Amino acid sequence: MTLKQRLDSGGTIVAPGVYDALTASLAAGAGFEALYLSGAAIAYTRLGRPDIGLVTMSEVADVITSVRDRVPTPLIVDADNGYGNALNVQRTVRLFERAGATAIQLEDQSFPKRCGHLRDKTLIPAAEMAGKVKAAVDARSSDETLIVARTDAVAVEGFDRAVDRARLYAEAGADVLFVEAPRSRDQLDRLVAALAATRPLLVNMVEGGDTPLMPAGELGALGFRIVIFPGGIVRALARTAQAYYASLAATGSNAAFTDRMFDFGALNALIGTPEMLALGAEYDNRGRDRPGDDEEDAA
Repeated sequence: MTLKQRLDSGGTIVAPGVYDALTASLAAGAGFEALYLSGAAIAYTRLGRPDIGLVTMSEVADVITSVRDRVPTPLIVDADNGYGNALNVQRTVRLFERAGATAIQLEDQSFPKRCGHLRDKTLIPAAEMAGKVKAAVDARSSDETLIVARTDAVAVEGFDRAVDRARLYAEAGADVLFVEAPRSRDQLDRLVAALAATRPLLVNMVEGGDTPLMPAGELGALGFRIVIFPGGIVRALARTAQAYYASLAATGSNAAFTDRMFDFGALNALIGTPEMLALGAEYDNRGRDRPGDDEEDAA
């Protein structure tokens, strides 16, 4: 079932954040129906920097390619502001779609953008963003590739203006609407009342962000169709890694940390090393037992 079909079938999709092929394979192995490739998570892990517009289109495309080579799970990709104007958006959509994106998310921030839960964001005019959404829709090669339109207007222009922008982006052809950083349960309720009949709604859960944290089940009951947890994996791994390095520096050994890490064999089992070696051997041995091979080699 495609992501589009899954949305049409009803219910709520939970999409955890991933940032590389390993986290994607772990999330897919946990049984999630879709994954969210977070631009912020790529900035955190690839650059060791904040989500302030430093990640490039080609860097994200590289990650899409590696993730898609590892798992077939539907992949929602954060394309920031499309890396430029409407023509840049079209190039981004074509590149990301070829690389394996199932849905492509675009936002109405100016350049350089910043994390939706940081302060002092600036927006492009709503009409310009509507043009970028239309450009994205025109550029995709398949209707199964979804365009997610995000507005950051709640923090900049206010809640009502954010709803107006979302409606405009739906009229431009967006398949999914994402109003970033609503600040209360009341605003979440009002978003559903205003927009749920227009397009499926996506909501973002950020630990320590502006939006109150709620379980996916409750958000689904409100009327949200996609719930993403984009940066949670990086926050969890960063805390574990910090504790690991502190332990190693203090003790000169990993012995104190072994109950919180995979050993060599367990990690190889997790990433499929035995299966890949067996597959390689199968290809290496293909045809070696055919009669006459030795005579052909000797000749």
